[in-house]
Amino acid sequence: MTAEPECARRLRAAIDRAEPLLTAITDDASARHPAPGKWSPRQIIGHLIDSASNNHQRFVRAAWTPDLVFPGYEQEGWVELQRYQERSWRELLALWSAYNRHLAIVMAAVPAEARTRVRERHNLDEIATRAPTQRSEQTLDYFMHDYVDHLELHLRQILGEAWPRASR
Repeated sequence: MTAEPECARRLRAAIDRAEPLLTAITDDASARHPAPGKWSPRQIIGHLIDSASNNHQRFVRAAWTPDLVFPGYEQEGWVELQRYQERSWRELLALWSAYNRHLAIVMAAVPAEARTRVRERHNLDEIATRAPTQRSEQTLDYFMHDYVDHLELHLRQILGEAWPRASR
């Protein structure tokens, strides 16, 4: 049995830490926009569901492809079309948690060789939260950690000081 990769452990730990804090937010508070033009907590969690959905496919496909070139998606449009603002907070949290727990399993299932292989072709500089700065960062493992960084960044938007800075 191989050791679970750090990215999967980080994701599961973030979910475990965030769930009680997010559950404590009332349905009314989850619908409030912090400022004009800013997403509400419901919309942020919806965006994180979309991110999980898109990255689920990316992570699985990358196990068998020679590159890390993936399509982007219109984030604002996805949030609007799926009407996250009108959805139940509890329903969104359940979907977010379940999808990310599944994604941690996917991260752990991808063979280490596929996770750590440096890919010459990639578009991580376009789709990652933090573009790779070194050739050694052009790996699926880097992109999986970047996914967790992205999730934590948005959790901090919702939870403020109750959420620690990125763990990496």
